[in-house]
Amino acid sequence: MNPAPNLFLIGPMGAGKTTIGKRVADQLQLPFHDLDHVIEAQTGATIPLIFELEGEPGFRRRECAALAEYTAFDGVVLATGGGAVLDAQNRARLAARGFVVYLETAVEVQLARLARDRKRPLLAAPDRRERLEQMAAIRNPLYAGIADMTIRSENEHAALVAADLYERLQRVWRRAPAPAAA
Repeated sequence: MNPAPNLFLIGPMGAGKTTIGKRVADQLQLPFHDLDHVIEAQTGATIPLIFELEGEPGFRRRECAALAEYTAFDGVVLATGGGAVLDAQNRARLAARGFVVYLETAVEVQLARLARDRKRPLLAAPDRRERLEQMAAIRNPLYAGIADMTIRSENEHAALVAADLYERLQRVWRRAPAPAAA
């Protein structure tokens, strides 16, 4: 068993972190949070508007602050944004404060799932495939580097992926309280 106080879902956009995370959180009877939704609620602005006004660096600063806050919780399921792993402090927080599940997804699947999505600023590129491949080349090793478990999330039925993840978690993860502060 790998004890940790929280369950964190990482992976690229379109991997199903939110959809699968909600289902697994229900099964685990833990509260679920989506980091992008947290940022939108805290700012009162959409992610595209934050990108428009502050650029990616401004968004990443907000993401780091929200991640620091939510990884400090005890007993949550948190779906991160795809780029949260770009920051070394974020990776350290995720690894130290939770059991990290990497939802691995092929670019082909991302393209299909995100075909009608026009809200993601990082996908506003002439060639979406090329953009997703560029991000995968940088981010996939970072996801794999902190993951306690990797699960393919390419099944078209999120309920099946969530059920598989829940079963696997029962064998390897035990929710443990956070260590007491010194």
